[in-house]
Amino acid sequence: MFIFIALFVLLGASFATVATWIHFTGVVGWAWTGAPLALVAGFVGIVFASFRWQHGFLRWAGKITAGGLGFLNLAMMAALACWLTLGLSRAFGLALNARSVAMLLYGAAVLATIYGLVNAAWLRVTRVTVRLPNLPVAWTGRTVALVSDIHVGNIRGAGFVRRIVARLNQLEPAAVFIAGDMFDGAKVDIINSVQPWAALKARAGIYFSSGNHDEFNERAPYLAALRQVGARVLDNEKVVVEGLQIVGVHDGETRQAAGYQDILRRVGLDRERASVLVAHQPRNLKIAEEAGLSLQLAGHTHAGQFWPWSGLVRKIYGPFSYGLNRFGGLQVYTSSGAGSWGPPLRVGTRSEIVLLKLEPEIRNPDGEADAK
Repeated sequence: MFIFIALFVLLGASFATVATWIHFTGVVGWAWTGAPLALVAGFVGIVFASFRWQHGFLRWAGKITAGGLGFLNLAMMAALACWLTLGLSRAFGLALNARSVAMLLYGAAVLATIYGLVNAAWLRVTRVTVRLPNLPVAWTGRTVALVSDIHVGNIRGAGFVRRIVARLNQLEPAAVFIAGDMFDGAKVDIINSVQPWAALKARAGIYFSSGNHDEFNERAPYLAALRQVGARVLDNEKVVVEGLQIVGVHDGETRQAAGYQDILRRVGLDRERASVLVAHQPRNLKIAEEAGLSLQLAGHTHAGQFWPWSGLVRKIYGPFSYGLNRFGGLQVYTSSGAGSWGPPLRVGTRSEIVLLKLEPEIRNPDGEADAK
């Protein structure tokens, strides 16, 4: 049902964008009407085809249609701006040339699309200090890395994973946590896609739990491939590394409150020792907080990638849509992700690797955690 609703919205937005362009510029022709509608239909068709088949044509067509869909999204914003400008000009008695207004605003959408493509491909490093109660001495001052939402598929492939691994090796984190959505859901060469991780050097290990896209198909082949290249797949379990409790719960299991609670109960957390939860989505935070976890590392939101989705994501997840936030005794870091989904664009957000420096929590005389 969601797919059909999304398709209806996309087709409606494309029609409105084209109708506005024609109204303001007077430029007509079948291409102006047909091309955007074909682009939307092509994108949806390629997504479904990629779930079943792997082919070079699907990869290239996927890149073209996804990029075009990003432009249509920004062009829709330009169309709304055209009507807003027209309304304001009439309200204030100004005589504006409608064609010039449309050319300016749709031209801005083109420039924003080019910027968004470049910005999404530019992988940055975000550095943050996290203070955890009862942090083991062995982990004090250590830096760990959070990587999420790589989305290997039609847009990103093994080359992108290789870039991430090379950057991580330059940064030299003690441990690397991969918070899901390694894969996009499209049919790919799984072994080749994860092989670059074999070159990663992280003395305290690499840890992975799956995201929702990793579960579009059977997740077992993905998990097996990651194990082969040295990643520790946290299969709804806890491991203790030099005194730090590391817990991983797959995305599907976090959706059902009762099952999620049962998993966290079974892992046997020690509330007197620091713990890190690797779980893809920043949801059901009360369950993680009540279980006594210190820090959750998440992704999924992409920080919305670009408007209007960035606003929608903030509406759904609130402050937990991005960055470091606190839910009672639980701290949550939500990454905007290394890759992208759908249009490979980012406007107002960025692709990132997160470096977290771990320090012991300092408490003031009242017994409350000091934010410094």
